[in-house]
Amino acid sequence: MVKLKNSKVVGLLLFVAGLVLLNVAAQYVYTRFDFTKEKRFTLTPKSKTILKEANKPITITVFLDGELPAAFKRLKNATKDLLADYKAYAGIEINVKFVDPIAGLSAIEQDTVINQLYQAGIEPTTLNIKNDNGFAQKTIFPMAMVEGNDNQMALKLLQNLDASGNYEENINNSIQNLEYVFTSAIQKILSGQHPRIGFTEGNGELSDLLLNDAIKSLSESYDVGRVDLNQIDKAGLDKLKLLIIAKPEKEFTEAEKYKINYFVMNGGGVVWSIDQVGASLDSLRGAGEQLAFNRKLNLDDMLFMYGARVNYDLVADANCAEIPLSMGGQQGQIQMAPWVFYPLLMPDTAHNLVKNIDGIRSEFVSTVDTIGVKGVSKKVILQSSAYNKVHNTPKMLSLQMVAEQPDPREYASFQRTVGVLLEGKFPSVFLNRPVPAGITEQYNLPAESKPAKMIVIGDGDIFKNQISARDGSVFPLGFDRYTQRNYGNKALLLNIADFLSNDNNLISLRNKEVKIRLLDKVRLRTEKLQWQLINVVFPLLLLISLAIFQHYYRKRKYAR
Repeated sequence: MVKLKNSKVVGLLLFVAGLVLLNVAAQYVYTRFDFTKEKRFTLTPKSKTILKEANKPITITVFLDGELPAAFKRLKNATKDLLADYKAYAGIEINVKFVDPIAGLSAIEQDTVINQLYQAGIEPTTLNIKNDNGFAQKTIFPMAMVEGNDNQMALKLLQNLDASGNYEENINNSIQNLEYVFTSAIQKILSGQHPRIGFTEGNGELSDLLLNDAIKSLSESYDVGRVDLNQIDKAGLDKLKLLIIAKPEKEFTEAEKYKINYFVMNGGGVVWSIDQVGASLDSLRGAGEQLAFNRKLNLDDMLFMYGARVNYDLVADANCAEIPLSMGGQQGQIQMAPWVFYPLLMPDTAHNLVKNIDGIRSEFVSTVDTIGVKGVSKKVILQSSAYNKVHNTPKMLSLQMVAEQPDPREYASFQRTVGVLLEGKFPSVFLNRPVPAGITEQYNLPAESKPAKMIVIGDGDIFKNQISARDGSVFPLGFDRYTQRNYGNKALLLNIADFLSNDNNLISLRNKEVKIRLLDKVRLRTEKLQWQLINVVFPLLLLISLAIFQHYYRKRKYAR
């Protein structure tokens, strides 16, 4: 009997000692087991590498704290979990603080603090919260500040990807984007570099107002501005990382093309968002009909040499966006109708560049062909649906076409390529050619470029935001003000910028997907009593059953 007691004591002591050793080891070795299907709690190898290579301390202040609605608590908890992993994997000290900057302050003091934070880039969000007395407004700060290496960067934790105001969807998108937001910020403040992106102007490209949200969205991570190819010099081109040519309408001169070619030879990335065919819905509304004409941009030879061709045609797609039409009458009734010349482009998810992106809204799109060029690889990134019809141009367009139902036999086709990614060493367009007039500096042009990337899209409006006719305000890129639907145009732009301008290529971080597994509300209503009984009565019955079993087991055991 004494031996049995001693063995029990020894076993208990060994168990306690094991727990102590395990806790001590946990102080030095960090690990976690992620059983989620999408590995939502696991950092990507790219983030781990950047954190391990960090050589200066970082302070991260998260302003999302205090009493928060349930959805924002989820965002806060996801941020806290992520930053705990960052601290574990970092090669340097990361100090993380969660604060409510206006807690306990008077109204006057709150205004002062809000203004100070706004100057630092920390913007508040006002919510309408339901309570017993109706609704109350609450100001919160879904933002963070990353500081290190004498640099600081304000970060938006709440990504306004869903302009319809659905916070649940917004917050899910935000949680998916957290790792990219923090990793890219840490990389930028430690390196002290912000890649420069230039939108060309001077050839009838989209205006600042039409590119407002594109420029604003990119400005959160990059230095963004307009570039006049007639004015920019060699030094200016050398500072650029990415050049975006968005819907030019005037012919490019040979001098302008020469500068673009030099930029490509130097390893710069270019996005060609080209309308080869001139057509406008506003012109159609004014005149009732319009001739879709071929534009002369003088870019065909250049694109051909690089490995792509934007064709002179228009894609009519049965899978399309809707446009508002006035049905007349005293009320001036507006009705939405599908417009086949506004295809909804489908991302080819085989490539990380467009993985997890929604359909892309486009206007008057042309097909894109690839040309065989040695040393240049081509990948399709955007396509039409399989139900389309390609019209050769010039072609007369009329709003009366809205009433024509697409004939399934005519539209049964195959997916048309409208966007391609080109990667490799591009040949020089100006090899063995004289320097064009207007070039006054000495540019060294090799026979082929450094490794470079470019994207060719057969639509010039893909990065254009809509503008309110009432007050001239700007809608988010990809948001359709008529149907209140959000498309993937902004996500596409941000992915392209990351892929073409970031040497460390953090695009994989944007493709992290976190699925919301919500309760089935229909089953919840119809089976409410059943699940209440299961959750309340079943545990009690189980407890009683165990007690009865233990009673008879002990009785039988000691009766012997």
